[in-house]
Amino acid sequence: MLFLLFHLGEDRYVLDTAQIEEVLPLVMFKEIPQAPAGVAGAFNYHGAPVPVIDLAALTLGRASRVRMSTRIILVNYVEPGGETHLLGLLGEKTTEMIRREPADFADTGVAVDSALYLGPVTADDRGLIQWIEPRKLLPESVRDALFRSTAIL
Repeated sequence: MLFLLFHLGEDRYVLDTAQIEEVLPLVMFKEIPQAPAGVAGAFNYHGAPVPVIDLAALTLGRASRVRMSTRIILVNYVEPGGETHLLGLLGEKTTEMIRREPADFADTGVAVDSALYLGPVTADDRGLIQWIEPRKLLPESVRDALFRSTAIL
């Protein structure tokens, strides 16, 4: 399998490229007042608004650093009911791809109930790399805020 590698702080994480629609440069996005924690805003993607989650804000409690290597990773987010939405994820140092098989990953031995999106880990000569599962990323309250249908009156 092919994975996109990115950083959150000093740690490295991967996303399965089968779930990625596109990797975009850091574009301007509109901040949404009073949005849930971790929601950076929304941007226009081919004429449609797409919400953006700041992974560093969501996981580390600080905004992603604005660098040339900070990217918007556009994923196909699948809700528990099966509906799919585009979702932008801000990832720092998004510059590498790696190949691994699912069997190359092992459980960390640490269960974090508030971070069910953290998957197993693999290693290379620079240390551990953790697999992130986008479909487990958003708590129900954030999913509702991002994808709930709103009728325009």
